[in-house]
Amino acid sequence: MKIVIDTNVLVSAALRDRDPEAVILFVLEQEAYQWLVSSAILEEYKTVLCRKRLGLSEALKQQWFHLLETLTTLVEVDLEIEFPRDQKDAKFIACALAANAEVFITGDKDFTEAQRLLSTTIVSISQFKQLIIDTAT
Repeated sequence: MKIVIDTNVLVSAALRDRDPEAVILFVLEQEAYQWLVSSAILEEYKTVLCRKRLGLSEALKQQWFHLLETLTTLVEVDLEIEFPRDQKDAKFIACALAANAEVFITGDKDFTEAQRLLSTTIVSISQFKQLIIDTAT
């Protein structure tokens, strides 16, 4: 299953929020699952994780950077999407479209409007946990 994960899910996981961390670990542990990123998404992940207000230790940041560099699948995205709700978020829609992702996990309600642009299913952290993780275990 090809999955795109929003930055807010990654940040919640890094801050040790239980469900987001469980979702990311589940995705990484399943051989049949691919966490898809574009270079723009990877850059945003790293920039946001380095924000001082998050208070992440250098060791924890490096751990996440290593995970992102080794366990995600980099997708070449050669299309631009107009997403009037929040143009900064267009990179996630473009990645999902370019890679034919099945699922996009986000905590951002702005993306509900994007569902009409995608065949990708947009779900919240709790929906992914209920629909995928809880039924698999």
